[in-house]
Amino acid sequence: QLQLMESGGGLVQPGGSLRLACADSGGFTLDNYAIRWFRTAPGKEHRGVSCISVGDGSHVSAEFAEGRFTISRDNAKNTVYLQMNNLKPEDTGVYTCAAGKDFFKLCIIESVEPDYWGRGTQVTVSS
Repeated sequence: QLQLMESGGGLVQPGGSLRLACADSGGFTLDNYAIRWFRTAPGKEHRGVSCISVGDGSHVSAEFAEGRFTISRDNAKNTVYLQMNNLKPEDTGVYTCAAGKDFFKLCIIESVEPDYWGRGTQVTVSS
């Protein structure tokens, strides 16, 4: 089964950028999975940030992420990225990647939970 692992978090000033990466540490391919990034802000429930499909790379993002965050995948590197630009203090939180088989159910109508979760990486936006 997948063992998702995130990297790339850290402390950044407002207006700065970070690129998060999601990979599998167990030797399995992410090619057959839709990947969704979630954010858990302090004291709040997790919420979806961006999601990318298998194959053609169709993606969807939350309104707060549109225009600032870009999700992409590099199947050759078995990695999904979340490029985050113009970061704001309210973007602070733990960012977790998760995988599921069905992009439409996982990312569009949000009717299912992911099958696999990573442990998350901390992003702190502060001056």
